[in-house]
Amino acid sequence: MTLPAAVTLLASLAGNPDAALAVQTDPTTPAATAEATTPAGQADPVKAPPVDPTAPVLPPPGTPMEPAVPNEIVVTGRGKPPKSDPLQAVNAQTFEVMSAVDGAIVAPIAYGYRSVIPEPVKDGLHNMLINLTEPIVFVNDILQLKIGRAMKTLARFVINSTVGVLGLFDVAKKKPFKIDYHVNGFAYTLGYWGIKPGPFLFLPLIGPTTVRDVIGRVLDLSLLPGVVGKPFSDPKYALASGALKSIDERLERDDMLMVIKEDCPDSYAAERAWYLAKRQAVIDQLRNRPVDVKAQMPVCLVDGLKKRAADRAKLLPAGAAQPDLEADLTPRS
Repeated sequence: MTLPAAVTLLASLAGNPDAALAVQTDPTTPAATAEATTPAGQADPVKAPPVDPTAPVLPPPGTPMEPAVPNEIVVTGRGKPPKSDPLQAVNAQTFEVMSAVDGAIVAPIAYGYRSVIPEPVKDGLHNMLINLTEPIVFVNDILQLKIGRAMKTLARFVINSTVGVLGLFDVAKKKPFKIDYHVNGFAYTLGYWGIKPGPFLFLPLIGPTTVRDVIGRVLDLSLLPGVVGKPFSDPKYALASGALKSIDERLERDDMLMVIKEDCPDSYAAERAWYLAKRQAVIDQLRNRPVDVKAQMPVCLVDGLKKRAADRAKLLPAGAAQPDLEADLTPRS
């Protein structure tokens, strides 16, 4: 028998029915409360289902997510690709993979080369690589009907190949010659004569390019081996010179690549914008059109290079030459 029922029975026996009634109707008793919340004739309230201990527990709203695993490849959603980059999804994934390879292999090799090889030797090898491109520049100057530029290119090549000891010293840019180097190639010639760049591509071992630039690159690399033959046609020479050129270009673009990686919210889009703007700027200059290439560059890249140059200048002694980290934003044509 329950406690309320026992109290009711004792009150009745004592001749006090009002006490029994008070016990039955007092809402503070557990029995009265249960009856008030569960009317007669109705089922008990539905109980919550048991918690599955194996189910994942979601964090409360507003809880910050854990940081990504270091070196994990994450491709940012970019929405609809632009017309210049219809293969954006594939290109962006290739960019992420190549960026990881650069950080793990290419950059350490380039930094090791910079720290071990003496500066005069690095400058000499850089000049020699530039000198080997002069025949390609000369041919394309002719194809663009720029005879004056072609004669300057030829003069640079002859001077640096002789007085400059096979191009190790850039004598032509100094007095009394003062002939500066300018870039040119078959891709620029195609663009000069109106061939569109085609879709943007990000290729392994090559990096940013376009369909037109891939064709031009193949023609550039085929000129000396096809016309001169050995040693340019020797695979060993091609492999060695290609590796040295890759390291040289990686060091030249180190500041720019670091700014793209650290200062630009979308590194892939920033490098794509830099590449397309600079290539088009060279073609516009060949056509004698006014060019403001920095206005076409990502703001994060331009501002980031300026900041790096200013920070580096503070560390230089008084009167030292100021660093020009924006050189790769300006086409040399």
